[in-house]
Amino acid sequence: MLGRQVPRPFLKWAGGKTQLLDELVRRVPKRFETYYEPFLGSGALFFHLYRLGMIKRAVLSDINKELIATYVAIRDSVQDVIDILSTFPYDRDHFYHLRSMDPDKLDFPMVAARMIYLNKTGYNGLYRVNRRGQFNVPFGSQCGKPKIVDRENLIAVSRALHSVEILCADFGDILARAVSNDFVYCDPPYVPISRTSSFTQYQPGGFTESDQIRLRVMCEFLSSNGVSVMISNSSADSVLSRFRPHGFRCEFVNARRFINSVGSKRGVVLESILTNYSIRLSEVHQNETFEDSLCVPSVRPAGGMAQDDFSYVDIVGVAGEGP
Repeated sequence: MLGRQVPRPFLKWAGGKTQLLDELVRRVPKRFETYYEPFLGSGALFFHLYRLGMIKRAVLSDINKELIATYVAIRDSVQDVIDILSTFPYDRDHFYHLRSMDPDKLDFPMVAARMIYLNKTGYNGLYRVNRRGQFNVPFGSQCGKPKIVDRENLIAVSRALHSVEILCADFGDILARAVSNDFVYCDPPYVPISRTSSFTQYQPGGFTESDQIRLRVMCEFLSSNGVSVMISNSSADSVLSRFRPHGFRCEFVNARRFINSVGSKRGVVLESILTNYSIRLSEVHQNETFEDSLCVPSVRPAGGMAQDDFSYVDIVGVAGEGP
């Protein structure tokens, strides 16, 4: 069963890609040198590619310093993280005690233990910060006691990260290092479909429209240097109009989302997968040509895009993101 294989994501993360792994992996180049993932989150694709033996070298990064400190601690001091986590009771008061701590004043193993605990016991596995950068998710009711210490997986994650470069940096600084035959997977905070659907508060200031434009410019630069790029984003019209003129192919998939502070907003959503390289016919569906394997939706995404602007794949979701 996929969910129990190790290493696997040790955090739940809004927009995590666990349920879309099959569709993403079908579009990953068969061969590449260094793997870059500059919006790390739960790292679902990295861990899956690692299990498949496809990772030679990897650079994992994110602008969220608490997240990166957690990855570094698990890579370098996993037993310390496990030992600290093992002392934490599943208790509402302890949750708020840990939440009140300033992670900037903690060492990396304690940052990691705190983040994992809050993620496992917080409401709906949500990660959100206020404008001061403070974690502000409430204690969440659980169906039974959550598994706070997953020793087997944490040790497997540590091994997978052993020779990986893990950095806290802006995506532009990291991607500028990629060269020909490298592979970049970008999973940025999504372009909102509407004014009320935006959820970008993983860092104070969020991820703005200008950041989305910077990402497109950087991806165009990578394309010109022979770097393979795959991007996940929403189905907003601006995503297609921003990338398609620069040689990116856009496909739409139905995905299920289970992490949202508003229960009514969880469910099936339309997302896009963009690539700057040709997908070999056999990599999508065996015994079918790529064009024959596409299924155009009977109801197009808003904006009246032409039929040949996109392809459509229906994904049957699984119950949850990450562990």
